[in-house]
Amino acid sequence: MATGLNLKSVGLNDLEGIAEQIITFGTGHNIWLLMGEMGAGKTTLSKELCKQLGVVDLVQSPTFSLVNEYLTKEGKTIYHFDFYRIEDVDELANIGIEEYFDSGRLCLIEWPEKVSELIPDEYVKIFIEALEDNTRVIKMTKHD
Repeated sequence: MATGLNLKSVGLNDLEGIAEQIITFGTGHNIWLLMGEMGAGKTTLSKELCKQLGVVDLVQSPTFSLVNEYLTKEGKTIYHFDFYRIEDVDELANIGIEEYFDSGRLCLIEWPEKVSELIPDEYVKIFIEALEDNTRVIKMTKHD
């Protein structure tokens, strides 16, 4: 069963509050899918989420490395994936993708639709829609 929450962002100034609401909404789930068109703000949101979660490392898009590992002030690990360049899901067997997903650690996943068959059944979907007036609508659903 899926439960949902919709938010509207009118600019970068309210990103902190949006991230706080997403973190509260996503509590209890370690797989967070960040979806939206190119330029919708997935990486920007990932950076703010990591900031709010206390990441001490530099947060940047893992487009070429596929996964970045970040450490928080509390010593927790967060994984950040970007599957935009994935051509074949078999490529992910080499990095042990299932071990990451099964680790119990938070996994932020950009472009999860490229590897949908590998996504666990329990996750939070965060869909960002960029509107013409430069606002964003963030639609979140929990899938249990």
